[in-house]
Amino acid sequence: MVSSRGVARRYDALASELGARAVRHQPLGPLTTYGVGGTAELLVDVDGPGDLDAVRAVLIGSDLPLCVIGRGSNLLVADAGFCGVAVRLGPGFSSVELPDPGPASTAPFVVRAGAATPLPVLARQAADAGWAGLTWAVGVPGTVGGAVRMNAGGHGSDVAGCLRRYTWVDLLREEGGTDDASRLHFAYRSSSVAASQLVVEAEFDVSRGDATSERAEVAAIVRWRRQHQPGGSNAGSVFTNPPGDSAGRLIEQAGLKGFRLGTAQVSEKHANFIQADKGGRADDVRALMEHVRRAVFAHCGVTLAAEVRLLGFQEDETGAVGATEETEP
Repeated sequence: MVSSRGVARRYDALASELGARAVRHQPLGPLTTYGVGGTAELLVDVDGPGDLDAVRAVLIGSDLPLCVIGRGSNLLVADAGFCGVAVRLGPGFSSVELPDPGPASTAPFVVRAGAATPLPVLARQAADAGWAGLTWAVGVPGTVGGAVRMNAGGHGSDVAGCLRRYTWVDLLREEGGTDDASRLHFAYRSSSVAASQLVVEAEFDVSRGDATSERAEVAAIVRWRRQHQPGGSNAGSVFTNPPGDSAGRLIEQAGLKGFRLGTAQVSEKHANFIQADKGGRADDVRALMEHVRRAVFAHCGVTLAAEVRLLGFQEDETGAVGATEETEP
């Protein structure tokens, strides 16, 4: 068994090899929409494609836990922090390439977007150019890469419904390439992208539309979200919807709307949102999630599944991977 001092020396050595790209004991909570939680042993920033090979050369073959983070819009980091390497993509992965708008261009029409592109930015750019099929994405606060991994969706569509191809690399192994979306085995709010696998770019199918109509649809989605969903420090829907039902409805029926536990509270506006107080505790959010899960099961016999990724906690899905985990995208 490696001592804590020995582990620290390994991270120190890794940070030394990565140079300015890496920061030891970087707070992760402020990098998430919850705004709470502890530090990562090492945060590695990959600013652009030129950095990626250098970072992989250091990480490949290591057996340290690793997690790729995007905008942190679907992530809860434990107060104890994450004893591993967190990798974050920079602005060099946020380009958007729209199809040729000329009348002579023919289908298929494809939008290419870097993995660090915020989905609302992608949706607005496509709408402004008169391309239909991505307006739903304006309501999802994550990045393209995170959306592919989680099969993000809303307002009648999701990534699985419009993704054509994706480019990826494995940060711990000599694997990667560009593959059809069918290889991802999409399910509701999930795919087979592993924690060590970094989505670099995605290609989405679109169709010709009218810019005025597309902008109006974007504006309608934004208005709906403001009317029905809370702002503040949260990560969106905490639990996936059970088949044929709504997690928010079940939580409200169990009498938990507005319920508070420490520095975390079930939203009074939408029961499937948990709000974190400024300066609060991630462990309170986690405890409230478990309280809600138990209460809903006791009330109606339905076991809710978490949509939020948990990082650094001792039980359940942590969102991280070690070098020995065998997965395939």
